[in-house]
Amino acid sequence: MSFRFSGLSMERFSGLLALSDAALRARGILRLNAEPGYPCRVSLRDADPGESVLLLNYEHQSGPGPFRASGPIFVREAAEDAGLLLENEVPDVVRTRLVSVRAYDGDGMMVEADVTEGSRVEGLIETLFGHESVAYLHVHFARRGCYACRVERAS
Repeated sequence: MSFRFSGLSMERFSGLLALSDAALRARGILRLNAEPGYPCRVSLRDADPGESVLLLNYEHQSGPGPFRASGPIFVREAAEDAGLLLENEVPDVVRTRLVSVRAYDGDGMMVEADVTEGSRVEGLIETLFGHESVAYLHVHFARRGCYACRVERAS
């Protein structure tokens, strides 16, 4: 089973970069100096310690259904889009953490979910995509519950 991880587009956040700290705070966003373990959802890599990051709320599961969800994410201010990564390549930001993988159908309804070490995530991806009704997966960092990235079947 072939799959691809995708990060968020930096275009969604680029308008925030020029804002002052006060203007960001007024929008509920913090500009921080990264500490170890601040995973960027655009580049799908951990920020370097001391690097400038934005901490903001992001709606990762949109739509009118009961599984609509948002939560905190980090975005490196210097991030470049990771885009769709190579097929079957798991980014280190996922591979090195305990993750929750949630499977959704085309209507945004969760149909299955499980937790695994990131080092074994390929097996869980294959199992979840084995269900015909699964359209896409969301990976979350299990300990904090934060959205990490999306996984799609590769064509």
